[in-house]
Amino acid sequence: MNILILGSGGRESAFASKIAESSLLTQLFIAPGNAGTSAYGKNINLNPTDFEGIADFVLKNQVKMVLVGPEEPLVKGIHDFFLNRPDLMHIPVIGPQMHGAQLEGSKDFSKQFMIKHGIPTAAFKSFSKDTLAEGLTYLETQKLPIVLKADGLAAGKGVLICETLQDAQTELKAMLADAKFGEASSTVVIEEFLTGIELSVFVLTDGKSYKILPEAKDYKRIGEGDTGLNTGGMGSVSPVSFADATFMKKVEERIIIPTIEGLKKDGIPYKGFIFIGLMASDSPQGREPHVIEYNVRMGDPETESVLPRIESDLIDLFLGVAHENLAEKELKISHKIAATVMIVAGGYPGDYAKGKEIAGIENLRHSTAFHAGTVLDNGMVKSNGGRVIAVTSLQDNLFDAVQCATADAGRIYFDGRYFRPDIGVDLMELS
Repeated sequence: MNILILGSGGRESAFASKIAESSLLTQLFIAPGNAGTSAYGKNINLNPTDFEGIADFVLKNQVKMVLVGPEEPLVKGIHDFFLNRPDLMHIPVIGPQMHGAQLEGSKDFSKQFMIKHGIPTAAFKSFSKDTLAEGLTYLETQKLPIVLKADGLAAGKGVLICETLQDAQTELKAMLADAKFGEASSTVVIEEFLTGIELSVFVLTDGKSYKILPEAKDYKRIGEGDTGLNTGGMGSVSPVSFADATFMKKVEERIIIPTIEGLKKDGIPYKGFIFIGLMASDSPQGREPHVIEYNVRMGDPETESVLPRIESDLIDLFLGVAHENLAEKELKISHKIAATVMIVAGGYPGDYAKGKEIAGIENLRHSTAFHAGTVLDNGMVKSNGGRVIAVTSLQDNLFDAVQCATADAGRIYFDGRYFRPDIGVDLMELS
């Protein structure tokens, strides 16, 4: 069958790599893709939010399934667009409809959903421009640090952790009164700050049943030892050593099942991925999971660590989602450890240069390079984003996976390139 992947990052590169392994695949298209995805299929110059353009391409090229990588097309309703067109409604879209996509598209919606269905999360309250004064007063009653979240999509920049009351009040004014994040911060969620260790759990669902995919830990900070500015992700590891059977049972019983059942009870159809961002907090009863956020697609760079561990045919699993018989499908997961090191442009996550020639990708010895922000220019691979290439190694133990991924990242070079050499080290210390 012909399949179209929407997106252009490392996540989509990992999907293209895994889907290309399937015997069910006839032809793979990636829109718009990057310099690396062309090794697995054909790149198509289409914007993932150009629904009309996507529809024309799908019909002309007999595409039988669409996998949506990023969140924006889902929040804007690409799945609904297909369902509302008689000539497209028979083509499965892997990703929720607009209503379900509000789990990521609106922080307030997701928090209200969690409270309604008894899903453990941080205490919160939401405020708008009209209730700014109440929000400022509310901040005075809260413990520090305090978290401010723009309600809508803000390109990963809408979450602020404020260490002082003055900073929190200043930022709340900037978000609500001055539209710091545009329409995304027309509503702001003020949330309790949770302590512990973060991890991500991924679920694939057909709306009735679900499969729990490998969990992963993402590293957001730019600097070693989790210091410096937040980024889109500097690396990831899967599995997570402390997420043992006892912990994952808590996650399934307290979070995953109530989430799936809550969607059913609320009449929200959902076919696709649910990314559950968790905080594992210490307690006398062991580590306890609390939901930080939902995403309605796979994470990046977690996907680059998760997918290499899935041994099942990905297209077959997606067909299970489309036909609502996912429960009949077998999910095979490798016992090996995956470590991903993200190579970024100098200056990232601030101002950074593009168009730098990249060398050494062919020199990797024990890893796979998933292109993220790259482009082909007259046959030369060049940087085209802040996060440029994800290097993933799959090994028998965490130490070897981290060592191999880090060493191979060092074999790739472009002017100003940077990567963290300590991805996964904290998990070694916990083991």
